[in-house]
Amino acid sequence: MAAEAPGTQAGSQTLSRGIRVLEALAAADRNLSIDEVAAALGVHRSVAYRLVRTLEDHGLVARDAAGRLALGAGLAALAAGVSRDLQQIVLPELNEVANELGMTALLAVLLDGDEAVTLASASPRRSAAVVSYRPGHRHPITRGGPGKAILLGIPDASWPADVADGLRAEIAESRARGYAVSHDEVVPSLRSVAVPLTLPGQPPAALAVIHVSFPQPEAEIAARLQAAAGSIRRLSGA
Repeated sequence: MAAEAPGTQAGSQTLSRGIRVLEALAAADRNLSIDEVAAALGVHRSVAYRLVRTLEDHGLVARDAAGRLALGAGLAALAAGVSRDLQQIVLPELNEVANELGMTALLAVLLDGDEAVTLASASPRRSAAVVSYRPGHRHPITRGGPGKAILLGIPDASWPADVADGLRAEIAESRARGYAVSHDEVVPSLRSVAVPLTLPGQPPAALAVIHVSFPQPEAEIAARLQAAAGSIRRLSGA
């Protein structure tokens, strides 16, 4: 077997760190400083700076007026190719749900067996308070409405090993009623209602709405999400 080329390991580490920078910015609820990014990665500030500069050169990271870091517009071009067919089917439904309910609607999919990542989202055209929840946001499937709804749709044997007994009991109740709910679990002050979405050839997913308060009963919101899920399944040929 050929020996590993010099620098391959270092190059892989640099790539891994660059990806972790993007993950840290996606998970944050605000723009981050270089020092905060360095702390998230566990590296020296100079290392984080070099990583960020490279990502900036490719449009994947941008700075605000204060010099803090956020995901750059270049990610949109990359994201456009991810599950393109699924997004084309789901986005019109998300827009309808968002405008009817006056809440942000989103599609989350299972990632790496233990995380929910937002693949697409839609905000209502007219609302007194619009909650921004951008694609790429990630959180454990054991927290938040979308994550719990994904748990509803997959066998218990596929769950992460550390699911607590209290959550198992909660998911059993959620399965009985057909939807999951959460409050203050991922982003402080936000509530969510979510339903599972299972499509052939696609990862386990969930449709959800998020807002600071619900103007109508959770069961009615869930019924609208279930109707949207049914439409998506029909359009996808499921």
